[in-house]
Amino acid sequence: MEDGVATKEAAVAGAGETWSDAEGYASEKSGREVEYFGWVYHLGVNSIGHEYCHLRYLVLKGTYVAMYKRDPSNHRGIKPIRKGVVNHTLMVEELGRHNFNNGEFYVLRFYNRLDQTKKGEIACGSAGEARKWIEAFEQAKQQAEYNLLRGSSRHKLSIDNELNLEGHRPRVRRYAKDLRKKLVKIGKGPEMLIRRSSGLGSNLRRETYIEADVEDVIETHKWRCVRTVNGIRIFEDVTNLKGAKGLLLKSVGVIEANADTIFEVVLSLDRHKRYEWDMLTGDLELVDSVDGHYDVVYGTYEPTQLNWWRAKKDFVFSRQWFRGQDESYTILQFPAVDKKRPRRSGYQRTRINPSTWEIRRLNTSDSSTAKCQVTLMLEVPAKSWGIWRRNRYSNFDRTIPYALLCQVAGLKEYFGANPALTLYSPSTIVDSPISDASNAHNEFKDSEVDEEFFDAIASSDSLEDEDSDDEIELSKMAGNMKLKNVSWAILALKRSKAVLERSELDANSPSIFIDPSQFHGSMQQGKGETDTNCWSSPSGQGFMIRGKNYLKDYSKIVGGDPLLKLIGVDWFRADNNIDKVALHPKSFIQSEAGKRLPFILIINLEIPSKPNYSLVLYYAAEKPINKESLLGRFLDGTNMFRDSRFKLIPRIVEGYWMVKRAVGSKACLLGKAVTCKYLRQDNFLEIDVDIGSSSVARSIISLVLGYITSIVVDLAILIEAKEEEELPEYILGTVRLNRVRLESAVPLWGES
Repeated sequence: MEDGVATKEAAVAGAGETWSDAEGYASEKSGREVEYFGWVYHLGVNSIGHEYCHLRYLVLKGTYVAMYKRDPSNHRGIKPIRKGVVNHTLMVEELGRHNFNNGEFYVLRFYNRLDQTKKGEIACGSAGEARKWIEAFEQAKQQAEYNLLRGSSRHKLSIDNELNLEGHRPRVRRYAKDLRKKLVKIGKGPEMLIRRSSGLGSNLRRETYIEADVEDVIETHKWRCVRTVNGIRIFEDVTNLKGAKGLLLKSVGVIEANADTIFEVVLSLDRHKRYEWDMLTGDLELVDSVDGHYDVVYGTYEPTQLNWWRAKKDFVFSRQWFRGQDESYTILQFPAVDKKRPRRSGYQRTRINPSTWEIRRLNTSDSSTAKCQVTLMLEVPAKSWGIWRRNRYSNFDRTIPYALLCQVAGLKEYFGANPALTLYSPSTIVDSPISDASNAHNEFKDSEVDEEFFDAIASSDSLEDEDSDDEIELSKMAGNMKLKNVSWAILALKRSKAVLERSELDANSPSIFIDPSQFHGSMQQGKGETDTNCWSSPSGQGFMIRGKNYLKDYSKIVGGDPLLKLIGVDWFRADNNIDKVALHPKSFIQSEAGKRLPFILIINLEIPSKPNYSLVLYYAAEKPINKESLLGRFLDGTNMFRDSRFKLIPRIVEGYWMVKRAVGSKACLLGKAVTCKYLRQDNFLEIDVDIGSSSVARSIISLVLGYITSIVVDLAILIEAKEEEELPEYILGTVRLNRVRLESAVPLWGES
């Protein structure tokens, strides 16, 4: 959990559902709105410096937010203690999993991307609840953008009423001890409901789609099935990779449960639950919680099943986890050394194999039951595997790697024996009469609300809100409500313009010759595959992008040559983030040669470290951009549109396999994952990508930097196609970074 500057903050727990595009929100036109509401935890510091944690009832309707001390549906006439509107500049960051007084919570942070001193943090009872609230506030943010584009006076925001939050904010883990006690009363956290008007119907088509197991890069591993055990398959990697430390094995199984629930079970330290599925690491204790995405655990086991050892064993390993934009989870497990947990008397310290968990949703559009493909991948010494294989795996089933691989089978049986876990979902739809839906919050909707969301969650309009919440009877909450996704398909406005085949570049303008000798960056261009600490521009054939029929069959095609030419790469270091690189007088963008180029795209990847680094990529076009094309609309569109389309695909060509699993093989909408700032002037667009704005991205990049001198990575930049006339996708630009050295970074054009 990060420290911040605030006097009041908010914590919510609830539900939400994704929405595809901000350009098509039509709730006002249709007269129907989706209303999200649920019990929330409001965390913060009151005016006299006391920390508090209060249960509150949060309502999110369109862009309007209201907070109550009680459920307004059960207490007619109750007034909200806080209310406001969501601005289009709202950002929600996932800070990960934290332990408070033996309880596990998932923390989110709200902040204004234009003024990050306006911030607040939230704590949810489960990973699924956190994800749903992220999606709900993202929808509100998109509607705010749509309202702003329409020029609706009813939804104009009053910047003068923003509250500038000041003062030190303590870490969440120090908040009131009552947090655990309250959660015990309500099980997994506050119960959450999603209410919608009964007129919406129940057979809505889900507008977002699942891409199943389709990757966005070409797989470098070749897998061969060597054994099937209890409904799972065990594979070995038969690829002969240079520099590999060992041989990779993986076990794969399909589990009937949603990804959030499986993730929480795998990460849980509850030994009574782990005993039901984990034969090796059932006894785990938390040693240290580094941040919301990283901890260190200690474990012991007695080799009753792995009976060729006589001594008891103990071990220490670290766990690092991430949630992808496709709602998949990755957990990295490394053997570790920790002075807080020396070897226990009577035990021998052993080393747990490096391993990863990958939990990915499968396409279950024809089934009411969620299904996930769960993969456990681990590294074993190649010599040991060769011995086991020559002996026809006679001793393999008594080894630590085998016990780890069988965890997938244990999980599968565990969920099969606990159908309540299989059916659990973090959100649900509650049908209610229209009169009930409207009357419960009519005061809230009809009143004039001109405060921003940050005012609503941080104002201290009543000392009553900071008092004890003993009067709230948690037992009166509705029982175990299970949640279901809400479709926003009927709320999306469809574009009416004709489907036209347009070139991204202006076909009527002559091409100019781009002379690479006129453009030099601080990083050298490689001349051969053996060169290091250099860049090159590969083709797009290592990437999979959306094909012409993607909206019908989700088919992907191999990427082609990039549209733009990579003309230079800069590798800078500085104490603070470097932005607006193109405006620097020594930038070749400001040179005569740079000004003659029809268009330049600058991608500035701001990498958090000590010191900070900036990797700046310069792409040039031979012709002016067609303003009617997708690229033209991206260049001159709103920041919200850019955020929803700017996509990056990473591909680790060579490097340690754990880094490959951490980076992943799926495309990332950067504007949704981290803060992106756009500078559009003259003949260029600069995109400053603040990787440090996301705790997940910071965690991944710190792992990558540890292996950077042994990594070859390809990056592809593209604009996501969402409409039929925009397909097939194309790659804007690529770059290959070959074993970069951190010490080779230079100050910004000689600045100290």
